[in-house]
This record gives sequence, structure tokens and C-alpha cells, in this order.
Amino acid sequence: MPLDLLDVIVRVAGATLLLVAAATARGRMAGARGWFIPLAVCLCGFLAGNTPNPGLQLGGPLGSVAVILAGYAAAFLWWFCLAVFDASFRPRGAVLAAGAAWIVIASADRGLFGPALEEAGLSWALVALGLGMCAHLAWRLLRDREGDLVDARRRVRHAVVLVLGGQLLADLLIDLVLGMDWQPQAFSIAQNAGLLAFTIWLLSLTPRTAAADAPATVAAAADPALARLRTLIEGERLHLDPDLTFADFVRAMGAPEKAVRRLINRELGHDHFRTFLNTHRVAEARRLLADPARRDDKLIAVAFDAGFASLPSFNRAFREIDGRTPSAYRAAALAGQAAAPRTADAVF
Repeated sequence: MPLDLLDVIVRVAGATLLLVAAATARGRMAGARGWFIPLAVCLCGFLAGNTPNPGLQLGGPLGSVAVILAGYAAAFLWWFCLAVFDASFRPRGAVLAAGAAWIVIASADRGLFGPALEEAGLSWALVALGLGMCAHLAWRLLRDREGDLVDARRRVRHAVVLVLGGQLLADLLIDLVLGMDWQPQAFSIAQNAGLLAFTIWLLSLTPRTAAADAPATVAAAADPALARLRTLIEGERLHLDPDLTFADFVRAMGAPEKAVRRLINRELGHDHFRTFLNTHRVAEARRLLADPARRDDKLIAVAFDAGFASLPSFNRAFREIDGRTPSAYRAAALAGQAAAPRTADAVF
């Protein structure tokens, strides 16, 4: 098959597949869907122009827009990867700042802020920033691996790090040795196919919505393992230990690790041990915040007593679960006006 024909097939088929996946993502994914849609659009822009043959590139105004969108793909790919492995992911702090910096620098590198910046060699700044983003992603995937309760997702965390890191290292070495303008057609085709395959692979790992996988809690009511878990939470209040790890919890359960993962994931609906703990810790925090005897307690004292290791992690988890800040919840509760939280307290 001629390379020109293969080039067109890979790029057109890839863009079509991405757009179809984005259009049909509603109801199939949890938080990752919001990051896949802009990623799919940016990757379509990348596919439209990633060929050394000018005659096969998208031209005109659409081609210019495609070039700009392609420059944003790395930031959205980073955020999408994080969302795939953490359903509660929201870009904030340094993660938000780095992603925004990438978008700004990529815009300048593609001439949106004038020809002077376009010729300033900002591509190397993007390479450095990209290395930092990959390092952060690797750290997050490996750090949170133990508590991941979804078997298929937990097993591939190392593979994602190796594949993405290997691809980045290969591209970096090529840029350093052969220059950023080196782009034979066979390499471009392989690059397009590899990036598309990696993205679809990640898409297959995205968590499903809770409604689709909601377990039958009534059927689990007589489960001895569930009764033991209830004892650990309601009786021994194990979740109030800020240093509690999944391995510690498994030992306390006295059951095989795989059985504990399946219980918390399939029966209780939590995809990560951290979200399971935070649900119960926030429930404890609500009780403390609504106690008139503790109205003068500082929030950090409430956070520690509820099992959180820091005030920022407490505030973040509380907002994600309740939809309000701890201060707003306390004010409403003490005024006798505490509405039902957006997400119900943990139940067994």
C-alpha cells in the first residue's frame, strides 16, 4: 500500500474514531468524559496536520485552527490520564497552573501572540514542561496504585507509565539528535497510530458511571465480610486513623486482598480506597461540625478528629462529597438549616 494512502487512512480513520467516541461518551464514563471530549478535538487537529506531505495536510482557516488545537493536546492528555485513574480528579493548584502554562506557551509558539514569540524557540520550553507533566503522572499512577480497587485499571498503571514514558523519551531523543523538523512519512504514520492506540487504550480503562455499576446492597446485607467491614468502621472507627493504608485495612479485615477490593468496589461502589475512607471521614466531619459543643473548634481540629491528615485535603474532600465548604455546612447546621448533602453519607 502506498505511504500516502496509508497516511490518509490512519489520520481520517483515527479522527473519525475519536469523534464518535467523544459523541457517544455520555453515560459510559464518570469524570474522565469531561476531559476526553476536548482531548479528542485536539487530537483531531494533531492528526489533520501531522504529515510531512503538504498536499495531505488540511489547509485554509481550518488548517490553521487544527495547528493551534494540536498544540493543546498534551495538556488535555495529561488531565485525561489523571481523570482515568481518579474519578474525582479536578485540575487545581500546580496541576492547573502547569496545564494553563502549556496552553499559553503553545499558543505563543504557534503565532497567536505575534511572529516574535513564534520564532523564540518555545518548543524547548514545551519539551521541559512535558517532561515534568509525565513525571507527575508517573508519580501519581504509582503512588495511588495500592488503593485502586478496579483490578483492570490497577494492573495497567505500570504499563501506562512505561508506554507514555517510552514514547516521550523516543520523541525527545529524536528531537535532540535529528532536530524537530525531522519527520519522514513512515515515522509520522507510526506516531499517529501509536498516539491513537494509546488514547483508545486509556478510553477503555475509564470508570463507568455509578448508575451503570450500582451494586445491590440488599443482597450484600448478609455477607459476613460486609458485617466485618461495618464493625471496623462503626465499631473500631478505623477510618479515623490518618495513616491507615489499604494493606492495614486488609489485615484488619482478615480476608484475602482480592476479596476486600471486590467488596468495597462492587458492593459499596467505591473505585479507590481513598474515596471509601473520605466518604466515612466526611460523614464524621459533618457530625462534628453540627455539634453545638464544638462550634468554636477550628476547622483543622475537626479535620484531624475526622481522620484527615491536613486541612487542604479535608476541605477538598468535603467540597467534593457535600458540595459545600466545611464552614458553610457548619453555619447551616448550627442554624438548623442543614440541607441534605449532594452525596449521601456512607451506607452499608
